[in-house]
Amino acid sequence: MFTGIVEGVGVVKSLEEQEESWLLRLELPFADGDGLEAGASLAVNGCCLTMREDGATAGSFDLLEETLNRTNLGQLSTGDWVNLERSLPANGRLGGHFVTGHIDGPGTIQVFEERGKNLYLQVGVEQESAKYLVDKGCIAVDGCSLTVCEVTDDSFAVWLIPHTLDQTNLKGRKPGDRLNLEFDLLAKYVERIHAKS
Repeated sequence: MFTGIVEGVGVVKSLEEQEESWLLRLELPFADGDGLEAGASLAVNGCCLTMREDGATAGSFDLLEETLNRTNLGQLSTGDWVNLERSLPANGRLGGHFVTGHIDGPGTIQVFEERGKNLYLQVGVEQESAKYLVDKGCIAVDGCSLTVCEVTDDSFAVWLIPHTLDQTNLKGRKPGDRLNLEFDLLAKYVERIHAKS
């Protein structure tokens, strides 16, 4: 379980095909190894991955074809930035919203521009996904917990504050880029319950 509050930005060292998987190697920005032991979960661009070995400054992760197909991790190149969040400890503070690290699908940046003193980000989504979005609801975008400010049949928008840009990889994004999206967990459960009743 995660909160969508990005702790730092990592740098891609390599993404290589192995015999049974793909191996992603990252440079990590953490000063301590707390929560980064082998087998621990780390959200990378919002995708929950398992650490292969202990490490505060470097980590490697096995990626399956399903992960590459469903997320933007397969498009990573050496030097790219990725958003990172360690899993939520039982006594941790929930600052964003409940995020599982299971990506629902892609979004594509349509508009990313300054409007007055604010930064506006509009993301296109598949029409069947738009039903999970509501004005003032929450969404995880590349692992960032954000508040939805506008919804159409095939897009949504958010306003970004300077802190979000300073602490995440969103500052390097541009129109056409693919983003990992995780929709609100409660909305998906409500849909499932409603469909069964």
